[in-house]
Amino acid sequence: MSASGVRPHALVTGATGGMGGAIVRELSRTHDVIAVGRSADALSELTAQTGATPWVLDITDADALAARTAELTRLDVLVHGAAIAAVRTAESATPEDWERQFAINVFAPAELTRQVLPLLRESQGTVVFIGSGAGTRPVPGHAIYTASKHALRGFADVLRIDEQRHRVRVVTLAPGQTDTGMLRTQSAEMGTPYEPERYIKPSSVAATVRFLVDASPDVHLTDIAVRPRVEIARL
Repeated sequence: MSASGVRPHALVTGATGGMGGAIVRELSRTHDVIAVGRSADALSELTAQTGATPWVLDITDADALAARTAELTRLDVLVHGAAIAAVRTAESATPEDWERQFAINVFAPAELTRQVLPLLRESQGTVVFIGSGAGTRPVPGHAIYTASKHALRGFADVLRIDEQRHRVRVVTLAPGQTDTGMLRTQSAEMGTPYEPERYIKPSSVAATVRFLVDASPDVHLTDIAVRPRVEIARL
């Protein structure tokens, strides 16, 4: 609750994914949350549980995104959780593959940030980019995903510098292997065993987002890595 007694507002993309849904559940305890995703059914279930406002939206549609963000009058927290990670090597990746992954993983977060930046400046808000270990090191078989997460981290770093005079906080939160549908699909594509007991829980990532959002106003947390308790691989 803010000093005025009004609940702060948050927007979370990728809300129907494992991490995004957990983040919506966590932030909904204290924030009025907009949950953004493409599955109306999944959003309906999530919002019934949390009271969040559903936006059924393709975030790569800049015009549709602009129409929705134009409705906003306040925003305190922006969490970029939407991402895809199809397995592609340098040999197998086509131009269409590059365009699709970068559209979701980089271009859409950049455009959404641009659209809501005035509101974030007004609230001296917090922007959380859900990155990956792939944002700092190569992941075999994931040429596009690795490149996109490097690009996303670079964008976040520049945004942080450019917006510091407005006191907008920008952090890249980079989870390691997390028990989500995306990782399960990747494991199936690569023919590797899926061992959920070894992975981070989505709720643990959400708890870290809570820590970032609730950080004391005198600090700026910038790059946070969340790793499995017993290291699997430096991905």
